[in-house]
Amino acid sequence: MPLDSEWAAGHEEVSQEILPDSLVLLPDREQPIFSTRAHVFQIDPNTKKNWVPTSKHAVTVSYFYDSTRNVYRIISLDGSKAIINSTITPNMTFTKTSQKFGQWADSRANTVYGLGFSSEHHLSKFAEKFQEFKEAARLAKEKSQEKMELTSTPSQESAGGDLQSPLTPESINGTDDERTPDVTQNSEPRAEPTQNALPFSHSSAISKHWEAELATLKGNNAKLTAALLESTANVKQWKQQLAAYQEEAERLHKRVTELECVSSQANAVHTHKSELNQTIQELEETLKEKEEEIERLKQEIDNARELQEQRDSLTQKLQEVEIRNKDLEGQLSDLEQRLEKSQNEQEAFRNNLKTLLEILDGKIFELTELRDNLAKLLECS
Repeated sequence: MPLDSEWAAGHEEVSQEILPDSLVLLPDREQPIFSTRAHVFQIDPNTKKNWVPTSKHAVTVSYFYDSTRNVYRIISLDGSKAIINSTITPNMTFTKTSQKFGQWADSRANTVYGLGFSSEHHLSKFAEKFQEFKEAARLAKEKSQEKMELTSTPSQESAGGDLQSPLTPESINGTDDERTPDVTQNSEPRAEPTQNALPFSHSSAISKHWEAELATLKGNNAKLTAALLESTANVKQWKQQLAAYQEEAERLHKRVTELECVSSQANAVHTHKSELNQTIQELEETLKEKEEEIERLKQEIDNARELQEQRDSLTQKLQEVEIRNKDLEGQLSDLEQRLEKSQNEQEAFRNNLKTLLEILDGKIFELTELRDNLAKLLECS
């Protein structure tokens, strides 16, 4: 890569790194190469020891690669807000602080990021990718530096062979003797062009070569000066960050001392953790039993609903039967009354008939006696 392209890429990287977290530019050349989901945290800037969650739930955390600038970035968005925008550098380190939590410090963002994963496997995979891309960033930086050295070395050697002095306005622009051809020397050869034409054309070519080389050196010097000014402007900020890191190191040292004092409670915590795990297992088993009981009760409720429906249907049919029974009872009562009335009428008819038969028998007896008397009378006469 030429020096001006390297300088432009460096400035592009600086301009992109100082963007606020709420604005992350993802050009077409920058593509995601690995993604996972995790809960995102940042160190409290006031206390420097407490974690502050930056997402309410697990979000996507991705590694992005810019093939043009050989830059790797870790980016995470919560909606439209960028909660992680960290460029991976060779001096970064990703640390696993527990089975599901890891962290790394970003000196350019002046913060520490923390990620909480759902499993140890996801944490290990993210850490492997971090180490892989960190090594790739280191190799890319070394190659870039080698290209810069190869680009600048020929110009410095050419300039050093004749100038043998640092870059100064006089050496870059040239002295009056270097810039102005020697008229007195060239005035005589013009009288004899056939003898000195070749030396003059060679001198003109060398002059053009050095003018082009000086123009290149001017451009390189301007670019290096601008880069030096920018680096000088960042020195103060780096010193402030270094002081803050020293204070943070002292605070962490004190914290480690406190943790060492508290380490005697680790066994009790481990025992308590085992008890909690056992209690959790028991609760999970109880929960499973309750869920099975709930399913059984649901089935019983469904059966009870079916029985209730059948009961309602039978009740309705029973009501219909009772209504019909009442109608039949009314009809039966009416028939009984009619039967009783008919029986009474028949009894009266029988009584009347019996009376008539008795009267008839008396009449017949009287008629028989009358016949007998008449027969006797006839015999006597």
